[in-house]
Amino acid sequence: MERQVLFFTLFVVAPAVGHVSYSIPEEMVKGSVVGNIARDLGLDVNRLKSGKARIFTSDSSEYIELSRERGVLLVNERIDREALCRQTTPCALHLQIILENPMELFRITVEISDINDNSPTFKSTEQHFEISESAVVGSKFVLERAVDLDIGRNGLKNYSLKPADNFVLKLENQPDGNKKVEMVLHKPLDREKEEQIYLMLKAVDGGEPQMSGTVKIYVTVLDANDNPPVFTQSFYKAAIKENSQKGTTLTQVSASDADKGLNQEIAYSVSSTIDSVSDIFQLNMKGEVILVGEVDFEKAKSYQIDIKAKDSGGLSDSSKIILDIIDVNDNKPVISVMSKSDSISENSPYHTVVVLFSVLDPDSGNNGRVNCRLNENIPFIIKTSSNDFYTIVTDSELDRERASEYNITVSCSDEGVPSLSSSVTLTLQISDVNDNAPVFEMSSYEAYIVENNTPGLSIFTVKATDADWNQNARVSYILEDSSVNGVPVSSYVSVSADSGVIHAVRSFDYEQIKDFRFHVKAQDGGSPPLSSNVTVKILIQDQNDNPPQVLYPVQTGGSVVAEMVPRSAEVGYLVTKVVAVDVDSGQNAWLSYKLQKATDRALFEVGLQNGEIRTIRQVTDKDAVKQRLTVIVEDNGQPSRSATVIVNVAVADSFPEVLSEFTDSTHDKEYNDNLTFYLVLALAVVSFLFITCLVVIISVKIYRWRQSRILYHSSLPVIPYYPPRYSDTLGTGTLQHVYNYEVCRTTDSRKSDCMFGRAASQNVLVMDPSSTGTMQRMQGEKSILDEPDSPLEVRPHLCFI
Repeated sequence: MERQVLFFTLFVVAPAVGHVSYSIPEEMVKGSVVGNIARDLGLDVNRLKSGKARIFTSDSSEYIELSRERGVLLVNERIDREALCRQTTPCALHLQIILENPMELFRITVEISDINDNSPTFKSTEQHFEISESAVVGSKFVLERAVDLDIGRNGLKNYSLKPADNFVLKLENQPDGNKKVEMVLHKPLDREKEEQIYLMLKAVDGGEPQMSGTVKIYVTVLDANDNPPVFTQSFYKAAIKENSQKGTTLTQVSASDADKGLNQEIAYSVSSTIDSVSDIFQLNMKGEVILVGEVDFEKAKSYQIDIKAKDSGGLSDSSKIILDIIDVNDNKPVISVMSKSDSISENSPYHTVVVLFSVLDPDSGNNGRVNCRLNENIPFIIKTSSNDFYTIVTDSELDRERASEYNITVSCSDEGVPSLSSSVTLTLQISDVNDNAPVFEMSSYEAYIVENNTPGLSIFTVKATDADWNQNARVSYILEDSSVNGVPVSSYVSVSADSGVIHAVRSFDYEQIKDFRFHVKAQDGGSPPLSSNVTVKILIQDQNDNPPQVLYPVQTGGSVVAEMVPRSAEVGYLVTKVVAVDVDSGQNAWLSYKLQKATDRALFEVGLQNGEIRTIRQVTDKDAVKQRLTVIVEDNGQPSRSATVIVNVAVADSFPEVLSEFTDSTHDKEYNDNLTFYLVLALAVVSFLFITCLVVIISVKIYRWRQSRILYHSSLPVIPYYPPRYSDTLGTGTLQHVYNYEVCRTTDSRKSDCMFGRAASQNVLVMDPSSTGTMQRMQGEKSILDEPDSPLEVRPHLCFI
């Protein structure tokens, strides 16, 4: 077996392309080795297996098969060169071997060489001639030509004619390479001697061993017809379109005969040829060549028709018609997908090959010139790999989030008129890579929660989405480390990793913390993971969980504080102002003041909003000196909380009157509370008091004198009481104008003269219950709120201990 190998490889962006040629004889048995393709291509056998090597042919013929395990090409079925290629030479099979991962293409040409498996044959087993005895020496008679399907040296080689008494054989070479076979009369015929002549024409080929074929020739000797027909041309030329209808006249031939009568009548016929054109063309009596079959440019581009003109005397002449077939655009381009990718990653580089296909249009010229294109708005282009082979490659960036699938339609059209086209649609999936970070629905979040909440309460939910797919789009939520007032934020809130629900870890107190911020990270499940952050602000909403606290007047357990109102006070006289605060906020801290109890409810009223206590009528002498008011302070929360404060008011024009009333009251209260104790004590010490009476009187005198001196030179400030962590938030301040009072008393009288000084400080009179009729002088201050709509009124302030 003769084998020729030609191999080369191109390293380009398209698949690798190589070319190997083999030559094998026809008629090889099935399973015969064509060639070691793995060795000739320089490939490893394992590469053929891993690359899923396969053979692709455009006409789907399966003469050759590939053995991946052995790396060889094998004959798959018997190859008859004559059936495959007829007279075409060289006769070759064109195959493509395709590998994947990576995609590679190798072109294989297997030339089929001829063997001498066909003998020369004649269309008929015998030929008959009627020749006039008057035929002149040199008259020619065309014989049927033999046909040998083999080619080259195995084809038809020579003819011989026996016996050669009256006729000799003449062979004439023709332009198409065939031989014109003629029988030439070289000895006159004599019908009277020999009416029938029997000859044997033998055709032999040049093969080894030589093969032959024969035909019997019967010659009937007729009376004189001494002029043969003669064609007007040695050959004729004509053309016809391949889609011409049956019955179409191609051309007309003509022959003339110098004889007269019946010997002048000429009959035309088509001689047998290798192409069996007699089944396609016929010659009528008029010499018209008629199309009786179908012609196809893709099967035969031209025909050579041997024609014969024969007169009634048996004389004949021959000629030839050269018929060209004109191609018409009657074949659509045939698209064959050789390999394709089902999916491609969205981060694939430019010019990644996704499809390998071939296009074949059997028409010629512009009718067979094909242009291919893709549908619009897809990131792919067509690149030509080699003749009739194309690749589809990526032309721009792919984004699965924009398009997860592409329908690629390949349309190929020829340049014929009218143009014919065909198309095929391929589906390509875009696989995902983790190229998108999670995105929160909002740039930042605010949420509210009411204080005193239950730990574990769900506050709200953060939500992030990821444009990727599957695992790359699975979002987890993470609370980022930070601190709030020096405490880790994880001790305040937690976040659900799957749902993004934020829970309160502890119970919040609005009075301790009003709001705080933290960051939540959303992270996808890609590798490596991508993430984004968002700021979350939690605002604590106040709940009415704190009652109002009274700042003024100060409530003391061991003393009585009284506000003085002169009997000359007019209606609307500002007695004092109740100052209270509520550490809650909003409406929970809106305070209202109400007079709950009063010694005389017709004398005083309390401002609902400002807590000012004013007179609502003219003070008279009948009004009691001691007035006791109970004021309730309520907030506006739901439910409302309240506090009460007792305000003592002294209605008097002078301190002695006030002291008398409040001292009695103080002693009466204390004696009532301790009545039993004093009765027992009096019985026990009555004797002792009687003895020491004089000593006590002297001691008291000395003590009063010393106390008056101390009271004169000392002062004691009275400072408003503020609860821890609170200040005077309503804007009240210490009283700016203070009066000085100096009080003198005798030992046996509750009445004394009061001397008023300039506005400097305020003296608070303190009565010691353990020493009846004895006073101490103390200096103090009194705080009230300045009202923008009323002048500052400063009044004396008494405190009894």
